[in-house]
Amino acid sequence: MDKRNKKYNPKRKMLNLEECNFQHLSDLASQAQYGGNPEHKMNPGDFKLTPPSSPRPAKSLCDSVKVFTRREALNLLRKGIKIGLVSDRVEGQYPKNVWSVMDDGTPLEAQLESSEQGSYHGYPIPKEDPFYEEVINQWRIRSEKAKS
Repeated sequence: MDKRNKKYNPKRKMLNLEECNFQHLSDLASQAQYGGNPEHKMNPGDFKLTPPSSPRPAKSLCDSVKVFTRREALNLLRKGIKIGLVSDRVEGQYPKNVWSVMDDGTPLEAQLESSEQGSYHGYPIPKEDPFYEEVINQWRIRSEKAKS
């Protein structure tokens, strides 16, 4: 959300389920990287960010949902890609956005930082974001579809 304007990104749109090539998405997920962003961190964990943390009041914090390790963030990112919870917009071979859901049901969003490296940074989706419920619903649907 852009808290300065009190708006969420209206350009976000998920790739249609019918357009998901799960083999391609699985290959893409194995190449994706998690970079992180100090603006979304209070506790730097093992993210090796520069600066280690620099939280901004207008940013949602990963710490609030207890994502403290790069490994956990990367696993969540890759799960979202594998099940097709990705943006219909791409840069290079990577989707601009990826969504995932934690075990406790918290939806997350990741944005592409580098299309050359396939690197993302992510953050929890605020409950007032219209995409909050859509991500949770699509997570359930696509998780089942990706298994078949």
